[in-house]
Amino acid sequence: MTIREIAIECGVSVATVDRVINKRGKVRPETEARIAKILEQSGYSKNIAARALAIRKDYPTIGVLVSSEGNPFFDEVLAGIRRAQAELTDLGVSLIVRTMHGYCADTQLKIIDELTPSISALVLHPIDDPRIVSKISELQKNNIPTITINSDLEHSVRLCYVGSDYMQGGQTAAGLMCLATQGKRQLGILTGVDTILGHRQRLRGFEEYLTKTCSRIRIIARASAEDDDYQAYLATLKLLRNNPRIDTLQLIAAGLHGVCEAVLELKKNRCVCLFAFDQIPATEAAMKNGFLKAVVSQQPFEQGYQAIRAAQNVILTGSPVNEKVIMENQIYIYENLKSINVKAGKLDKI
Repeated sequence: MTIREIAIECGVSVATVDRVINKRGKVRPETEARIAKILEQSGYSKNIAARALAIRKDYPTIGVLVSSEGNPFFDEVLAGIRRAQAELTDLGVSLIVRTMHGYCADTQLKIIDELTPSISALVLHPIDDPRIVSKISELQKNNIPTITINSDLEHSVRLCYVGSDYMQGGQTAAGLMCLATQGKRQLGILTGVDTILGHRQRLRGFEEYLTKTCSRIRIIARASAEDDDYQAYLATLKLLRNNPRIDTLQLIAAGLHGVCEAVLELKKNRCVCLFAFDQIPATEAAMKNGFLKAVVSQQPFEQGYQAIRAAQNVILTGSPVNEKVIMENQIYIYENLKSINVKAGKLDKI
C-alpha cells in the first residue's frame, strides 16, 4: 500500500501518516495506533530509492565532529568515514568533517554551533557534559538528529550509538591479563579522561572483573594518561618512579606511544609488561620489542564507516536501522597483528 492508500483507509491526511512513519510531530494516540496497525497489516516499507531521488534536490549534509587531533586511534575512524563518504556521492549526500584536540565542552559546543546551519545530521564523539546533552536535544527539535560515535552519551536523545561495548572491553582486557600473567602481578593503571563516558565504563569493567576473578593481581596505583601521548609519558614516569613494585601496566585509553617512551627510559632499571587498547602505529613496534603483550581492539575503521551509514539511513528513512551498532572486541597479539607501517624511530630500537 502507498501512504495515500493508508491515509484513505485510516481516514486521515497523508501528512498524518507521514508523521507516524517518521516519528515527527504530534498525533493523537488512538490515531497513531490505528495507523500503526494498518502499516503492520499491509507490510508497508518506505521506498528508499524514491526517498534518495527526492533528497537529491536538497543535497543534505552530514556533519562530523571528533576529538581526533593528537590521537592516532582516530586516524582509522576518519579513514572509515572517508570510505563511507565516497559511497554517498551518488545519493547527493555530502560531509563536513571537523576535528578538535582534547575534550573541552566549550570548544565542542562552539564547533557544533558552527556546523548547525549547514547540516542535516550530526555524527559526534561526545563529551559527557550536561550542555552537550542539551545541545543534542536542541538539534533534535530542529530536525537535526545526532549519531554518537566511539563513546555514547547517557540520557541524551541521540538516535543511534556506533562504537564498542566499553564495559565488555574492560572485562576482556582483565581476562586477557589474567591469562597472560597467570594471575599474579603488581599493577599500575593509566586511566583515560573522566569526561568521556566510554573511558569510565572501560575502567569500571576492567577493575570489577579483575577484582572478581584475579585477586592476586593487585592494583598498586592509578594515574591519568589524559588520552594524550605527552601526558601519558609524564604520568607513566611518575607512576613507575613512585611505585617500584609495579611490574605491569594497563593503559585504558590513548597514549600508547608516550607510555612506551617512559617504559623505554626506565628499562635499564626494571622490567615492565604492558597491556593496552587498539591497533595504532605504535602497537606493532612495542609488541615486536616485547613489552606490549596484547591489545583489545574496538575496530575504529568500522566505527567510522558504520556511523556515516547510520546517518545516511536517518536522512533517507527518518530513523536508524538499529539504536546501537556495537563493534566486536578483538584481541591482538604480535602473531596475529595486521602489518602496519611503523615510522622508524626510537621505539624500533627498544
